[in-house]
Amino acid sequence: MASKKTINFEIVTPERTLLKTRILQVCVPTQEGDITVLPEHTPLVANLKTGVLEITKEDGNLEIMSVAGGFLEVLLDKVVVLADNAERAQEIDEKETEKARRRAEDALKNLRDEDKEMFAEISSQLERELAKTRSIKRWRNVKGR
Repeated sequence: MASKKTINFEIVTPERTLLKTRILQVCVPTQEGDITVLPEHTPLVANLKTGVLEITKEDGNLEIMSVAGGFLEVLLDKVVVLADNAERAQEIDEKETEKARRRAEDALKNLRDEDKEMFAEISSQLERELAKTRSIKRWRNVKGR
């Protein structure tokens, strides 16, 4: 039986390296749409968008993460995600995420039209909280919880 091809993968935030391993594939949310990167993928650089990142490790296990902002770099032998924010789904506090989502929604309702900068900031926060919620749900679905 032929062994499956793998590629080195690393996801890094300003605070820490979340994961550094060999993978079979990774699905990444980019500004151009979701991209699935497999070994021998064409090299590229792309801007990340807030969303759910799904990694299939060498052993076939899935790792689900929430990401926000940053870059994807695909090289011949390595995939690097440099994320502004990233969290493993199983490490996200669902209750805190729900509270933060509600606070952001309430803040948006109470904003004045002329405060465009604050609107963008709060909208971005809301988008991050919704991505966290989606990553938790996806992780639960994968783990059968």
